[in-house]
Amino acid sequence: MSSSPIQKCLKIFYTKTVDNFLLVVSMSLTVAAIVVMARSNPNGLTDRIQALNHSHHILLIGLFLATAVTVYILQRPRTVYLVDYACFRPPYNYRVPSASFAEHVRQVSQFSERSVRFLTRLLERSGLGEETSLPPMSFYIEGYKYSTLEAARKEVELVIFSAIDDLFAKTGIDPTTIDAVVVNCSGFSPAPSMADMIASKYKMRSDILSIHLSGMGCSAGLISIDLAKNLLQAMPQGARALVVSTETLTPNYYLGNERAMLLPYCLFRMGGAAVLLSTSPAKARFRLKHIIRTLTAGDDRSYRCIFQEEDDKGNTGVNLSTDLIAVASNTFETNITTVAPLILPVSEKLLFALSLASRKLFKMRKKVRMPNLLTGFEHICVHAGGRAVIDGIQRSLRLSDEHVEPSRMTLHRFGNTSSSSLWYELAYVEAKRRMRKGDRVWMIGFGSGFKCNSAVWECIVPASNEDGPWAGCIHRYPVHIP
Repeated sequence: MSSSPIQKCLKIFYTKTVDNFLLVVSMSLTVAAIVVMARSNPNGLTDRIQALNHSHHILLIGLFLATAVTVYILQRPRTVYLVDYACFRPPYNYRVPSASFAEHVRQVSQFSERSVRFLTRLLERSGLGEETSLPPMSFYIEGYKYSTLEAARKEVELVIFSAIDDLFAKTGIDPTTIDAVVVNCSGFSPAPSMADMIASKYKMRSDILSIHLSGMGCSAGLISIDLAKNLLQAMPQGARALVVSTETLTPNYYLGNERAMLLPYCLFRMGGAAVLLSTSPAKARFRLKHIIRTLTAGDDRSYRCIFQEEDDKGNTGVNLSTDLIAVASNTFETNITTVAPLILPVSEKLLFALSLASRKLFKMRKKVRMPNLLTGFEHICVHAGGRAVIDGIQRSLRLSDEHVEPSRMTLHRFGNTSSSSLWYELAYVEAKRRMRKGDRVWMIGFGSGFKCNSAVWECIVPASNEDGPWAGCIHRYPVHIP
């Protein structure tokens, strides 16, 4: 039975009153003070105000300031903190050296000789090292026979449960204190969902908010962070959200010979990350400063540049268009026009404004001085989607080799781990002891749609040890990549 209009109005009034209790109380006190002063003077409020003594002035000003501060505090979004994060480190027996990969593709009967040569050359130029990992299905000659739903679930459980176990061990958090779980995995969406798998594994509360994002591409990790941020800001102070980013390779086994669809087969590797967010600063290691999302799906070329479809033989795969780099560059430029004003210091903004004003007012022909984005951050994590992507960002922003080192080394050590690659890069910076308190980190993710998403973090407490995905190998990096 639907409620009456009066009941709906009362419910809205109740909700607004309770949610804004401090504002209601301070406003009520201010109004009550004015009414009392008006009643105490029968000759009118104006005369009474003129006759107020010094103490009444102080009381009125104090109530006004209290109301203004209360309004500001209630309207300001809660700050979201990164408590800690953990990345999946594949077991050694999942390792796929280049020679093994090349030998494997030569034995797969579905691949033509032309495709074998293409994959071999692509691997040589990919920037991938000798320690990237693939799921067990990829070790069989007829791997498609082992690309089952059960095998995909086992890959999911291995990756995400390992990362979550490490995260809970690092933070000492009880899983029952988690208020929301947000998982992103583009190519595999089982029922029950991955978020439900996590809630079942760790026996989480029945009132937990669980969300699984699929089909969002490699930039989905930052989309999940943005979604979790919005959820936390609507929850009570101190709420916690678990964000898990991964990609499942087992069900996405392409066996055709379209070159544009063979690229993901060569570049993608196992990986995943678990991130704990909260609106409480207790034990937090990073503060989320900004998150900006850009989607250019309104343009047909952008929409189709990464497209899942069937080839002429009926094999399903992801087609990477030759327009991909150009689309990524244009989308990144759109994103950066929003990010730059947020991260640049006032001094850099002022110089840009003066340069622009001098050209407009005095009709000077010299180029407008472009802001130096390097003044807005100390570290940058670019999605390790491939060498071309990293090269393009380095040229666009005029970054040094050290700035893009985390991205290149992550691609070399772990391959393209999709949405989780940014966390491997952050772990690299910390493992190298380059993170300092107050440092700003700019994460840039790209994905189908086409999307470019940015997140800016501020370090509160750097990592105290080298445990994590780079343990045991960080001393070998950086390595020279031909």
